[in-house]
Parts: sequence; C-alpha cells; structure tokens
Amino acid sequence: MLASSTPPFLLFPLFFLFLPTPLTASDSSVRWVTLRGAPLCHLALDAQAGLLYVGGVDHLYQLTSDLELMSHVKTGPHLDSVDCVPPISLKDCPSAKPTSNYNKMLLLEAGQGEEPGTLIVCGSLYYGICEKRSLSNISQLVYQSSNPLDNQFVAANDPFVSTVGIVLTTRLASGQMLRFMLVGRGYTSKGFPFDIPPITTRRLYPVVLPHRAFVQEEELGRLFIGSYSKYDTNFIKVVALDDHVYFLFTRVAERYRAEYRTYVSRLCISDRKFYSYVEVPLLCHGGYNLARGAWLGRHSGKPALFVTMTAGWESTSMATDNSALCVYGMAELDAMIKEAKESCYTRGGRGVKGQEEAYIAYSRSYNCLNLPKASVSQCPCGCEHTPNPIASVGSLAATPAITATTQLTAVATTTETGHTVAFVGDHEGRLHKVLVRPDGSGEVYGTVLVDSDSAVGPDLLLDASQQNLFVLTSNRLSKVPVSSCHTNTDCQSCLATRDLYCGWCVLEGRCSRQHECERHLQANHWIWSFDTSKQCMTVHSVQPANQSKDEQTQVTLSLAQLPVLSATESLSCVFHHLPPQPAFITGTSITCQSPAPELLPPLPTGRDHMILPVLLKFGHVTITTANMTFYDCGAVSRLNQTSQCLACVDSTWKCNWCPLDQQCTHRDTCANQHIILNQRDSSGPGQCPLVFGLQSSAVVPVGLTSSVVLKAENLHIYKDEAQYVCVVDIEGVQVNLTADVQKTQDNTHTFTCSPHRFDYAASQLVYSAAIFLRTGTRRIDALPGLQLQLYNCSVGQSDCSQCWVVPKEYGCVWCTGSTAPSCVYNQTCNGIPSETCPPPQITQVHPLSGPLEGGMLVTISGSNLGMSYHDVVGGVTVAGVDCPLQPEEYKISTRVVCMLQASQKQRAGPVLVTTGKGPPGKSAMNFNYQDPRILGLLPDKGPLSGGTRLTIKGRQLLTGQTSHLNAFLGTQHCYIVEEVSDSQLVCLTLARNQTGKVPIRVLFSKAERSIPNVTFRYVDDPVIMDAMPTESFYAGGRVILVSGRNLDVVQQPIMSVWVEPVDVQRVRRRKRLALFNARQQAVVNTMDTVSEHCSVLSSSQMTCPTPSVPADVKVKGVWFQMDNVRINYESIKGKSFTYHPNPRLFPLNREAPDAPYYFKAGGVLAVEGEDLTRAMSRQEVTVLLGDQECEVKTLDSTHLYCEPPEVQPMSVDDSSRLPRLQVLMGYLQVDLGMVQYDSDLLLLPIPLGAQIGLGAGAAVILLSVLVVILMYRRKSKQALRDYKKVLVQLETLEINVGDQCRKEFTDLMTEMMDLSSDVGGPGLPLLDYRTYAERVFFPGHQAAPLSRHLDLPEFRRHTVEQGLQQLNNLLNNRLFLTRFIHTLEAQQGFSQRDRGYVASLLTMALHDKLEYFTEVMKSLLQDLVQQYVVKNPKLMLRRTETVVEKMLTNWMSICLYSFLKEVAGEPLYMLYRAIKYQVDKGPVDAVTGKAKRTLNDSHLLREDIDYCAVTLTVLVKNGAEVQPCPVKVLDTDTITQVKDKILDQVYRGAAFSQRPAADSLDLEWRSGQAGHLTLSDDDVTAVVQGRWKRLNTLQHYKVPDGATVALVPRSQSSSGTRVNQVFQTGESTSLADRLEPVRSRSIKKQLLVAVETPMLESEEEEGLRLWHLVKSSEDPEIPKHRKSSMRERERAKAIPEIYLTRLLSMKGTLQKFVDDVFVAILSTKRPPPIAVRFFFDFLDDMAEKHGIDDPETVHIWKTNSLPLRFWVNILKNPQFVLDVQVTDSIDAVLSVIAQTFIDSCTTSEHKVGRDSPVNKLLYAREIPRYKQLVERYYSDIHSAASGCYQEMNSTLTELSGSFASEMNSLVALHELYKYINKYYDQVIMSLEEDNSGQKMQLAYRLQQVAALVENKVTDL
Repeated sequence: MLASSTPPFLLFPLFFLFLPTPLTASDSSVRWVTLRGAPLCHLALDAQAGLLYVGGVDHLYQLTSDLELMSHVKTGPHLDSVDCVPPISLKDCPSAKPTSNYNKMLLLEAGQGEEPGTLIVCGSLYYGICEKRSLSNISQLVYQSSNPLDNQFVAANDPFVSTVGIVLTTRLASGQMLRFMLVGRGYTSKGFPFDIPPITTRRLYPVVLPHRAFVQEEELGRLFIGSYSKYDTNFIKVVALDDHVYFLFTRVAERYRAEYRTYVSRLCISDRKFYSYVEVPLLCHGGYNLARGAWLGRHSGKPALFVTMTAGWESTSMATDNSALCVYGMAELDAMIKEAKESCYTRGGRGVKGQEEAYIAYSRSYNCLNLPKASVSQCPCGCEHTPNPIASVGSLAATPAITATTQLTAVATTTETGHTVAFVGDHEGRLHKVLVRPDGSGEVYGTVLVDSDSAVGPDLLLDASQQNLFVLTSNRLSKVPVSSCHTNTDCQSCLATRDLYCGWCVLEGRCSRQHECERHLQANHWIWSFDTSKQCMTVHSVQPANQSKDEQTQVTLSLAQLPVLSATESLSCVFHHLPPQPAFITGTSITCQSPAPELLPPLPTGRDHMILPVLLKFGHVTITTANMTFYDCGAVSRLNQTSQCLACVDSTWKCNWCPLDQQCTHRDTCANQHIILNQRDSSGPGQCPLVFGLQSSAVVPVGLTSSVVLKAENLHIYKDEAQYVCVVDIEGVQVNLTADVQKTQDNTHTFTCSPHRFDYAASQLVYSAAIFLRTGTRRIDALPGLQLQLYNCSVGQSDCSQCWVVPKEYGCVWCTGSTAPSCVYNQTCNGIPSETCPPPQITQVHPLSGPLEGGMLVTISGSNLGMSYHDVVGGVTVAGVDCPLQPEEYKISTRVVCMLQASQKQRAGPVLVTTGKGPPGKSAMNFNYQDPRILGLLPDKGPLSGGTRLTIKGRQLLTGQTSHLNAFLGTQHCYIVEEVSDSQLVCLTLARNQTGKVPIRVLFSKAERSIPNVTFRYVDDPVIMDAMPTESFYAGGRVILVSGRNLDVVQQPIMSVWVEPVDVQRVRRRKRLALFNARQQAVVNTMDTVSEHCSVLSSSQMTCPTPSVPADVKVKGVWFQMDNVRINYESIKGKSFTYHPNPRLFPLNREAPDAPYYFKAGGVLAVEGEDLTRAMSRQEVTVLLGDQECEVKTLDSTHLYCEPPEVQPMSVDDSSRLPRLQVLMGYLQVDLGMVQYDSDLLLLPIPLGAQIGLGAGAAVILLSVLVVILMYRRKSKQALRDYKKVLVQLETLEINVGDQCRKEFTDLMTEMMDLSSDVGGPGLPLLDYRTYAERVFFPGHQAAPLSRHLDLPEFRRHTVEQGLQQLNNLLNNRLFLTRFIHTLEAQQGFSQRDRGYVASLLTMALHDKLEYFTEVMKSLLQDLVQQYVVKNPKLMLRRTETVVEKMLTNWMSICLYSFLKEVAGEPLYMLYRAIKYQVDKGPVDAVTGKAKRTLNDSHLLREDIDYCAVTLTVLVKNGAEVQPCPVKVLDTDTITQVKDKILDQVYRGAAFSQRPAADSLDLEWRSGQAGHLTLSDDDVTAVVQGRWKRLNTLQHYKVPDGATVALVPRSQSSSGTRVNQVFQTGESTSLADRLEPVRSRSIKKQLLVAVETPMLESEEEEGLRLWHLVKSSEDPEIPKHRKSSMRERERAKAIPEIYLTRLLSMKGTLQKFVDDVFVAILSTKRPPPIAVRFFFDFLDDMAEKHGIDDPETVHIWKTNSLPLRFWVNILKNPQFVLDVQVTDSIDAVLSVIAQTFIDSCTTSEHKVGRDSPVNKLLYAREIPRYKQLVERYYSDIHSAASGCYQEMNSTLTELSGSFASEMNSLVALHELYKYINKYYDQVIMSLEEDNSGQKMQLAYRLQQVAALVENKVTDL
C-alpha cells in the first residue's frame, strides 16, 4: 500500500485512492518479452540507436526498442574457482567447477572518431573481469583479456555484492584525452584479498602498451579506506552532473552506533587522486535509512536526486517492507558538501559555535585542518595538502514524498507540462506513477502491474521520446507506456483518469498529452485531467428547453467557457442525425435554428414527446452535447381518450384545448374561436366540459332494468343542438343510451339516460364499466374514475352463508323458492327469501388422525360454515375434544382451521361444527387420536458426509399431515425422501462435522417420538485406497476390487461413469468456445451417467461391476458414489479409468459358423479372437459348454484355451441336442457355436455308398499289402518284429504325452497363484553405485581399477601423482583427447578388449566432468556417423568396436542408474526371484545345469525324473536361542543344492554377498540326542556304476519328510577333501558369473573345473565321471554287444518334444513378471529418463543433418544405442544391478527373455515357422505387442517437445557431484598412461602433426607427464 505526503485535509479522500485494488496479470498496454538468465541483472539503453542490452545470469541479450531479439550471447557457466587466479585450467586449479556468470555491470562507451561504440560487460566470473563488445552486434567481441592481471579485476565476484560504474571523459594535464570508468564495488570475501578499494578508476582509452583496458593504474585514483569488511559498503547508483560524479551507497556508520546509513559522495571528474572526495549522509524522515534505487532528475526545474529508501531491520542491512521515496536537491547537496569541505579545510571540522561539522572518514589517522580560507577557492577539487576523504556530520534531510508497505525498489523521473513525474517500481512487480509537487510531497495517481511474479529491478530507463519506460524484472523485459491517453475516447473518461500526462484537446476531440494538442497554448483548448477544477465543455442551459415538434425556432445554448476561434472558423449544431445548422457565437452563448418539423423523426409509440441530442461541432469534432425535448400536443390527447381536455391543459407541455374542434394544439388560437388555455396560463382544467359525477347510484344489479343519471358542467360551449348520448362500455362493447338534458341553476346539467337491463359475462361479483357522454361526434370528458359498478349476486355465492355476507347495499338474498336455492337480487327472488341458513355441512377433514399431544392444525372443509369467524368460535370439536379456531385461516362458509388439542387416550369420533343456535354439522368420517411409536432404524451408522438412506420402523407413523412429519438426527434434519407408510419412513441423512452417536427423533407436528437407547452413529467417511483393475471394455461387468476403509458404512455404493456422445465432442471442436447459451445447454443435456451397484464384502473391500457403456460415446469420468461421498477414480490411482472396445471372439468353426465343431475328448478347446487380454484376465473369464463349465487354462491377446469335460455336456437349448460354447466376460456373452465330441461320430450311421466305397478301397489296400508281404517276407521278418515293438512303445509314449500335457497344462495357473504369494519377499538388494559401475564398466575383470589403489613406492608417489594430475588436465583438452583416442584406434595391436577398457578408464577419469565427457562423446559419435553414412548407416552402433561405443554404454549406465534404482529395479528383481523360485521348484541337474522348469530348450531336462517335495526342519541359531525353520527342498537335490535352498530361506532378507558361502558349511542330519550325520555330495557311500559316480542326494541318504537338519561351520580338515565344493552355488560360482557377458557359460564352467575343483581332476584321473540326474550324452565308445540296447534307448528318446509343454508352463508362470519389466523400461506414462530423450534427440539431429530420412535407420540407431547396448545387458546380467547370484539355469532363462527383448526392438517382421527355434516360438504371440510398445516409446519421445539440453546439463552436473567421489581417478589415469606408454611415439607424432596441437604445445605437455610418471627421457 502506498501513501503520499499530503496536507492533512487531503488524507481522507486519498485513503480510498490507495486501497488495494485487484489487478490483472499484466496491464493490457504493457508489452514484454521473457528472457533466460534469471535473475536478469542490468539493463542499458543506446538512446541514439534505439537498442537495448540486458545482462543476466549466463546470458547477454541485444534487443530493439520494440523488444525484438537481435543477438544473444551465452556468458557462462564456465570453469572458475575463488581459490584460483584466471585463466582457469583444471591442471592448475583442481577445485575449479562450472560456475554461473552473473552480470555485474553493463555500460555504454561512446566511439572515438570513426571507431564504433562498445558495450562494457562485467561479470562475476574470474574475479569480475570485464570485456568489450560491439554495440551493433554483441556477439562480436571487441576486447577481452585472455590472461588478466590482478589489477584488471573490476567487479565483485559475489552474485550478492553490488557493483556500479560510469564511463567518463576528461583531459589530463598533458592535454591528452582520457576515457575512464569509475567503479564502486562492495566488499567480497570470496577469493584472495586483493585489497580492491571500494571506488577505483579504470582506464578505457587510450590503451597503449604497457597499459591495458580496465587496469587500475597507480596514477589513477582510488578510495583508500581501512578494513573493507568493516564498513560493508553496498553501492546503489553512480551519476554525473556537470563536473562532478556522485556515488550513492549504504554502509555502516562510524559515529551512529554501528548502524547502516545511506550516503552520497562527490568527486571531481578531473580529480585523478580523489583529493575532492566528500560524502554526506542522507536522512529520510520516518526511519527510512537504506537506499534501494535512485535517479538523477529534475524537480521544479532544478537537478535533484530521487531515492527509494527502506527501513532497515534493527541495526542490520536487511530491508523491511516499509519504504519511501525521498527527493534531495542537488544544490542543497552541493551546499552541504561545500560547507563540510570548508569546515574541514579551514576550521578543523568545527562550526561557528564549535560543534563538529566534518571529519576525516574511514578511520584515517589524520584530522581536519585550519588552512587559509583561500585554500577552498584555490583547490576546488582538492589538492595534495588538503585533507581527504571528508565526511559531513550533518545529514541532508527530506520528507518522504510517498510511503509504502511494500519495498520500493526502483525509480525514474521525467517532467511533463512543468510537473515532476516519478515512476516507482516495487517488490511485487508493480509500477506506481507519482506526481511530485514543488514542496516535495507526492501523490500516486496510477499503478500498472508489470510482472506479478517478480520485483522490479533497479534499472528503470526512459526511451529517447520519454513516452515509454523499460522495466526489468527477474526474467522479463517490459515496455510500459508512461501514459495511455489514447485509450480514452471521450472527455469524461479522459478527465476521469486523472493522469498527469493526459488532457482533453477540445477542437481535436481526443485525449492527448499537452504538446500533442495543436492549440494547447490558447485558452480552453486543452483541459488537463489532473486539475480537478477543470471540467469538460458542458452546456449549462438550453433555451427553449422544449418545444412543439410542429414549429421551428431559435435555440440558444449557454456554456461556461468556449475555445477561442479565429474569424474564419465557426461552429455548427447538429440535432440528432439531421443536417448541421450554423451556430452563432455571442459571448459564451451559441444560437442555432431548430430543425424543420418535417425533418424530425416520428415519436416513439405510446409517448407524447422525444428527447433529441444537440451536438455542438467544430468540423467533424463534437465539442459538447445537450438535450432538447420536442413534444406533440396531439399525442397528449390521443393517449388520454377518456379525458382529452383535462390531459391537454394539465400537461407539462404548453398545450391548449380547442373544445369545438376536439383538438389539443400548441397554438394560442383555435379555428372555431373558443380555446381553453394550458394550466400555466389560466385556470385550465376548470374550464373543460366534464361529466363530473353520478346523481343516481353507481351500484347497478344485473338482470334488472335500471336508469342512470349523470351530472356535467361547462357544456355552454357547445351551441349546436346535437343530441346527447350516454355511452356505457361493458367488456369492450359500447351501450348507447339516449339522454334527457336538464339544466340546473348552478350552470350544471343533469342527464337522465334511458332505462336499460345491464349484464356481463365475467365470473365475478362486481364489474366496473366506464360511462361518458357524447354529443354528435364529440366525446365529453369524464372525471377519471367515473364508472358504474355492475354486480351479480349469484356469482361466487354458492351457499346461504356466502350470500348473506355480501354487502347490504347490493341487496342479495338467499332465495329458496326456486327449484334450486341460490343467491339473487332481492327484487328478482320469485320465492320467499330465507331468513336463516341451514346447518353446516362438512365434506372433508384433513388430516384424519393426530397425536395424543395435539398441537397440529385440522382443516375442515364444507358449506355454511358460518358467515364470519365469530359464528364458529367455540363451536368446533374433534372426536369430542374442543378445537380452537385459527382466525387467519378461516374462509367464510367454506373452511375452518382449528388447533388440535391434547387427548388423554386414543379415541375416534366425528368432527362437529356449530354455528349460532342451530344444530351442528357432523362429518361422515371419524377423526382418530393416535399414539405413534418408533420401533427401530436401519442402518445404525453412516458416513459423516451424510447421504445415508435411513429407514425408521414404527407403528401409526401416518399420524397427522405428512408435510408436518419431520425426522431428526440429533439437531439435524433427516429429510424424508419416500412416501411414508404406516409402518416405516425413509429419510436421507445430512453431513456432520464430527463422528459420534446421535439420537433419532420424529416430530408429528409438535409431538415428539424417539427410541430409548437406540442411536445412529456417524463414522468417518469411507476412504478408497485402491481400485483394481484400471480398465474395462464397453460391455462392462468387469469386477473392480475396491480396497479402503469404512466401506461397510455405505448402504448401496455405486460405480458411475459420465459419458458424452462423440458427436457432441465434434460440435465442441467446431464451435470451440463460441457456443451460444442455448447450444451450451443442449450440450449439457446430452451428458449422461450410467451406474452399477457395488457389493460390500467387508469394511475394507467391496466389488463393483463396471457399468456398460455404449461404443459411440466418450467416457468423461469415473467415480464411486457412496451416499454423499463421491470419490473420483483419478484421485485414487493418479490416472483415469480406461474403457476399451469389446474383445472380439471368432466362432469355433469360422468357415461354417452354424455347423458343429468336432472335438476329441481329452484335448483342449482353442478359441481365437482379438484384444482378449486388453481389459480382462484369465480368472475373470467363464466358458460354458452346454450345462457344464469349460475350465479356462490360459488366455492371451489372441487365444483362449479351456479344458472341457471328458464327456460331452448336455445342451441347454431345446432347439439343439449339441451343447453350445459360450464365453462370458463380464456382461459380454458370446456364442461361438455348437461342439460335437469325436466319440459321437462312431455312432453315426454310415451311408450305403460309403460302405461300398470303403469296402472296395480296403480290399485294394489289403491286396497290395499281401503282395508286398509275399515279396519281402523273408527279408523283413526281423524288421517286422522290431517294428511291432516300436509300435507298442509309440502307443505307450502317446498315452504318456497326453497325460503329461494335461498335467503340465493343469499346473500352469496354480503355479501362478503360488508364485504371487511367495515372490513378494524382502526389500530391493540394489548394489551401491561403486559396485554397479565396476561391474558395468569392467565386466570380467578380476581386479577392476575401481577396487585397486595406486601401487607405488612412497618416494615416487608424489611425483607420479603430480604427473597424473597433469595428464588429467590434458584429458580435459578436447583436441588432445580426440587425437589420443583416434591414434589408439588406428593401432593394429589395440584390440577390441583394449578399446572397451580404455573407454571405461576415460569414464572413470572424467566422471567428475560429465558435461565435458558428454560433449567429447557427441563429437566422436558425429565422426562415427560420418563414417557409417558413407558405408551402411544401419550397421552403426551394432557392436562395441570403437572406444566411443563403449563410452556410450558407460554414459547410459551412469545416467540410468537412478532410473534403475527408482523404476526398473523392482520389476527386474521380481522377475529374478520368480525365475529362481520356479527353477528351484523342480529338479535341476547339478552337473549339466539342465532343469525341468526353464524357458531354454537347450537347458531343458527332458527326462521324466521321479521326485517329491520334502520339508526339512532347519535349526537356526538366533543369538542364544535356537529356532526351527521349515524349508522346502526336493529329495533329488544334491547336498549342496539343499544347503543353497536353506541359505535362501534363512537369509531371505539379506543380500547375496552378506550371507555365508555354502562350501563353508556342513549339513548335519540330526535324529534324537546323539544322532548327528554329516551329509555331503560325495563320500564313501556314493554309488559307482562302471565309470560313473553319482552325486549323493537326500533320496540317497533316505532323509524323510520333516527331518531335522542344521548348518554347521565346516572343519578345516575336511574343507579340502570334499567334492561338493565343485557344485556349490556360493561365492565361487558368483565369481564365475562376473565374467564378461559375451563369454559362454561353458567357458566359465571349464574355468571353475580348472581352477577351483582339484577333486574333480583326481576323479577324472581315476577314470570316474560324475552325474546327478542324467548322464552326459558324451558317452565313450559303446561295445558292439550293447548296440541293440542302444537302439532301444534312442527309440525311447525319439520324441523328446513331449516335455516342451514345460516351457509353455514356465512361460505362462513368468509372463506377468516379464511384462512388468518390459513396461517399466518402455512405458511413457512417466517421463522417460532425460538421458534417453537427450540422446534420441541427438540421433534425430544427426539423421536430419546427414539427410537420412529412412525411419528404419533411425529406429535401428536408437535400438542399438539403448535397448541392445544397455537394457539387454541388464536383463542378461541382473547381478550388475542387484546383489544376487545368477546360476546357469537362471542364466538360461534370462537369455531367452533377453532375446525376446531384442526381437521386440527390431523393425523386421517377426515370422516363425516349423523350423524356427523353440525359444522364438515361445514368445511369437507376445513379440508383436512388445514391438508396439517399443514403437510407441520411440514415437512419444520423438513427438515430445525438444529442448532438454539445459535440463541434461543440469542433470550431468548433479551426477558429476554425486558419484565423483566413488571413482578412483588416479588409478584410472595410471592405467591410461600405460596405453600412452605403449603407443608413446605414435601419440606424440599425432599431436605434433596437428597445427592446433602445436599451438597448445600438447606434445610438450605430454612429454612433461611422461617425465614425471616414469622418468622417461624426453626432448625437454
């Protein structure tokens, strides 16, 4: 809020002026542009060229005055460190890091001679060095010091320390011109204390060696002070005036209790030694001590300093929100400076009275002097002998012009029409316009919102025309006009703005600034809006103000003032839109001719006048307007037909009445002489001929002949003898009656109208009919309101009582003589009028029941219920109980309302009404006094939000009126929503603010009923925490499982869907937002809601079937309605509920849908379709075959498999004996046709023709077979015997295959259920970043550099480390690094393994500079693209053949670590555990690694091994306590496998590296007290058969189910003799798994055998071969006598594919987990990692740059760079990310999944056939879906908005800082040097051949490194 310094009498009006008013986001007149580099720091303006310069953080801009961008320069971030002096290099400054560059100064330097001007730019980097740039194009660098000296550090290198500067020119004593820069900077503690003074002089021109620009030279001045930090100087502004320069700053005051104050110091421009330095404190009354912004302007024509000041918080430099604007005259300031200087020069700093006036500032060791007075004039700018620097003790004080409650941050001023205008910016982004009066007070007259999100910066600049103000905020440059006069189109709005700039230019008709009005110097031509005494040109009076439209006259307009016109100029009058009339000026009056009557527009309908505007114009400009009224006397009489004369002479217009002519006229004469003048000229109305009354009665009955007598006056005017006629107007029909005239003595006339029988049709007792006289054609006025009152007694008087209450003057009686008694006029009654009325008759009583307490109204309807309320008082009883009347409800004769009184008991009886002394009226129905009871309520609880339908059970609830029945819960209403029955009522509860029990009350009028000890309980609203699944199809019926709290408090929860027709969507798109209200209403009406009721299972669960939705609508929203609680689905899951099109199911017999489908019993029915799993799972599908269920076994997107009953079910359709197959998915029911079992075909009769044909065919075949048998009988006897044996075996195998398939298929989903409950497990065992990087960067390396230390002798360590540090600096040179890499890759001995190793070493060395690493990688990739574009671009990145390709792999690994950690790690771990669980669930061969449960057919254990599950009780020691732990194993497991499973269970929550190895433990079987048996894989009990020795298993030891075992530490004596070390799955296998992934597992196994299993070698030497479940196929030579048995074995294995169903079983079990991993990697529902978006953008740019428009090529690049380079590696090797063990059997499964991922990322069509590998066949149906996922992933990233480079840089910077400490960079550098040493000569030669490398002396610097690292003799 702002306030002004104003006289007290103006404070009250101004209070309203400064009330906060709502402002829009930005004033419409403000133009702005958003710039990067927030906060924008400085703004400079080249007024001559009209160019703007903006400096921000890391950015510099050049714009036109229209805010159009011309040039943009990035000034940072750059490597910098406060610990190092520029130039900065990592070699010399290890602490350097990318640092943002804050703009500190932006100054214009004029050109010298023909040289163009320059822009001086100073930043916070490199200790605040400055540079010069071209004013015409800032991207052109004019001057920059590459190696700045200490004395070239100019600005503060702290973003929060101020720096100000000004460019000045002076001449030296030698006459040479010197251009220099005076700089004021605050103290900064960052870096070395170079003792840069607060104010220094910097040379700009001339710059002749040894001089340099911006140098602080000894001969140039500077301000020396004591301790820089002591004063904490903050510079605000520096300005120049005449021969002086002034600095405005705040600092700690020396003599004011260490408080902060604001000072102004002055220097002579020509003073090079600062002898003239004097400073004066500024005082702004009100406690405003800290300056925030300043402007040197003019006030009352004199120079003045305008300063925005804030009040500091206590004694600190922290500003509060209290601010003010103070104005200091420069003359007064100079006078104080002069006084302080004189005092310090000549009076020792004392005043005339001895008080201290001046002192030496900044704790100098000397004081003021007593020099001769002449020294002041002799040394106007100080001399060497004069004291300095001088400070004044007294302050220059000022009273605030305005004050504010928000910080005022900036000010700029100008002068307009002799008035000082200040523009003041504040901390809330507003710009205030202030009039500063000559006395220093101010007034805010306008406020503009410039930027609501940021404070106005201190740089406010006016353009050269002084018409616009440039305002700088945090990220916006705005152009604000100083005024918006042109927006006001009329004088009133112009003057209402009270804008100091604006006024109304009268003759030009526009709102303008004064100088824009051509005649503003002449009187009354420009009216200033700020002068409240001035008014618009206004017409004070118009003469005549009104005139008849039938005449033309002179019109005179009177004005207060008129603009002066020349003799040749004139004004004109324009009436309405009529042609202009000349205007004649007489003084301040103007005379015009009114328009001719025929030109005037017609009068509005129903009006007797019109008001027309009169425009006073100068040419086409309207000066002012007035209104003039034109009336029509004829219209006055026409609008008042009943009394024309009265209306005419009584009107406000000057109208007269001509009675003989029946005309109202504006003239003073009539054609027939007689005239009645207007009331203003005579008595007027009193002379009008008038019927003024009735002599007879005005009340006239109908049906009876009556005569009417009228009285009239002033009829003597009519001299003719025309007949008078009485006219009565009845319902629009005029009844004319002849009148007899009789003149009376008082000059009035009596008219007796002829008798007439009047009547009317209206159904009302009285009808008012107008009556008047007419003589000839003249109508004589009737007094207004003169009417006959016709009445009809029979209308509305249905009974005797009503008839008697008619007023007596009407003479109505109840006539009983006629056939039907009625109410008639007494003279028309043919019978005898009744003197009394019959008894009351009661027709209705409401209600017919009431509570015992009474208190309710009973309404009794009927007839003759009294003629007044008093007739019935005390005469009403209800069931024998008096019922007092309610007088306000009584209706004569027809209704009586009484208040029911209490009764002591229940009773029933009639209602009696007695009037007077007659007999009472009795009701036919009885009234019942009842005692209603409440018996119970249901439910007894409900949510706080209300909406519960509460059913109240009771008895006699229909007591009294239903409308008076009210239910309450506590004090709150429970609104009744259904019709109440006698036994129950239903009401709806309202919301309540707290839980608890409330009583239930029911009010029967005033009788209250409740239930003791029965309450309704308000509980917390139901909360839904989860609702799954998240999608459905249009048919609906899919069951949504809803989980939450308090779900059972709702009676009937509902799931609702809001839908909208698709055509409405199209209408909205076509019409956009321009719909009419009617159309909008139509659209709203098309909205619809479909709902389904939910079923509550418990307080935490309920199920809701999804509503069915038409396919032609758009789903707008889904929610759950639970009483009054509405929960949107999106608020539960964070995403919308999705509806999909219905799945399609194809008939079983697609060629002939009506024909049956033949099925062989024992098989599986396969149903084909589309999108079967899009919104449906297997468990939700029901398949019916006839009257039985077909059990669903599996479901994917295109197939459904179900197992029907063994016997054909019965049909449920009477029309067919064959059962039909029906699939039920929710509400979707699909009939797929009839099914016929093949067994039934045997019962069908075979036609005769078929029998004959089959017989003939069989005979031919039989004859042929006999011939063949006879020909080959001898030779085939043995073969026939063998063939019969094979047939028997095949038949047996076929039976086994069927059993095996059914068994595996049936187990499929049960395993899924087991897995989902068992795979949850502990937390995620993620590897730390160091281990992760080690495994990814250096796969297969036994001792990676990350784990090693620099192994050097101590006396060499320091020297080598110094050399390695210099090598690190060399690597940070891009040219060196790229030449180094290219040179290594050119060497033949540089293998592919070396390339990957070097790339990883570089990644380690540059890990703390990932931005630089990324740029180098991009540069190398660009070279790689160039190479492959020439050859075959599709092959790029296919393999890791170059250093950069491995760099890319490492880069992706670094950037995606957090994504692995937060997103993909969990599903990957779940997949690993699922695989391990499934593999371990079946037998695994410990020697071959083959398993029963796998996805890899080459690792499938095809033999049918008999095994059973065994549960062992393992004794686990937990501290001092031993606890039993059940562990599931197989009896076929080896002892090592058992130990591994036990360790898996016991250490389930621990990482693999944290648990003991299996070979360090022994397994003991314990039975009884002393029965301990150590089990092992091999011992003396092992079974040996020939050359085969079998590993021991639990089955071998006959360990029973439930046996007790324990793991104990292995003794040292046995550790080297046990063969089971070979087959352990502990640490030794883990080491092998760390081998490079490209190696095969067989190589690893050989490595294990060769290195870690000496006993195996000894066994081989003994000639024994080990086996577990199956013997190896690599059999030795088989003896001839056993060849027949070998053939039998081969026949037994002829069909091993019978076991391939296990692959399908395994695949189905793992499918969910595979999907989860793929979706986590490829989903775009969450933003993809920034690194992926960045690199894909880079690849798109490369393709566009090289003209590659083949989308397949770019797809391949992206696939090779991310999925195949990174994700496949992670999928195959989860141990790279997770602390787990990957065995051969798990690795085999992961290989298939990884291959599936690879196939999904390819662009080629995935075709499979009979010859395709089984692994590819497994996922043949899923791969197209995965392909879509990949394509959508790529497409979404491509279509997303680009521009992620800045975000990528920020991410890289963050990653550099986060993980740099994990990298062992010295070891990496030492390893890199080994390659340099190996190819030393080639690297040196490559560097020396490069011209740029020669300039940078790269070879020389490498030689220095070599000399330090290994004392290599070089050319140094």
